[in-house]
Amino acid sequence: MSFGEAEGYDQRGRPRPLGAWVVPRTAAAAACVVIGLGLIGGAVTGSWLTGDSGSPGSGNRFAAAGAMWHNVPVDELFPPTVEGNGAGPGGADRTWTRVAVGPDSGCANALDPLLRKALAPVGCQRLLRATYTDATQSYVTTVGLLFTKADSAAMTSLAGRFKKEGLDRRTDLMPRPYAAKNTLAAGFGVKQRASWTISVLTDAPVVVYAVSGWADGRTVDSPEPAADAMASGATSAPAQAGLGQEAQGLADRIQRRLRQTVRSATETPS
Repeated sequence: MSFGEAEGYDQRGRPRPLGAWVVPRTAAAAACVVIGLGLIGGAVTGSWLTGDSGSPGSGNRFAAAGAMWHNVPVDELFPPTVEGNGAGPGGADRTWTRVAVGPDSGCANALDPLLRKALAPVGCQRLLRATYTDATQSYVTTVGLLFTKADSAAMTSLAGRFKKEGLDRRTDLMPRPYAAKNTLAAGFGVKQRASWTISVLTDAPVVVYAVSGWADGRTVDSPEPAADAMASGATSAPAQAGLGQEAQGLADRIQRRLRQTVRSATETPS
């Protein structure tokens, strides 16, 4: 694994490039630093974990979930290694290794203009991103957690629009990858995007997405949404390579990890 430009942190505790290459052990240690300040707080159980959006106190839980971008350590949101049992084509297992974590940022330069416009109704509070590679180092996938400024009604409205208008399947609304220098993802640019998925949550102010491509930097003429690339009988290059499963599988597990983090932090000891 080639880990390149290390991540540092500014005086407010936010990640930033150090501009110097360090060994993987040092980079891994730096990744453990908390994004932002403080410890996990607030009761974020109930609807977000059980799917019961009408339970008492769901408004407070929704608000608490929106604060997670500055309350949770990097390794809780984007673990160094993610296991994807049964996540590959034909139910094959997958293991993803993190190669880079982007500094927390806004959305101005991190999303294509049309996608930014589509998400404008919910606003952009903070965007957190990390890029992973598979066990064979053949593919790279960027996964993002976009924390919005919206309330539950606005998130529900946007989720309905994405579903009704098929916005999560439009190639002009693909997320951008995070290409970090001196890593396997260094050549992972907008022309290398092969498959993607976007999920607008309705019980937390978060949009989860992932975009995948080949690690060798090859361009892709016809990217395909993960749902299509994973469909039975799909014959496109992204489908044959399993890049739909790379994007969907990693996005699902990062989202699941987010919920597990909240649950473990808010459970009352017996």
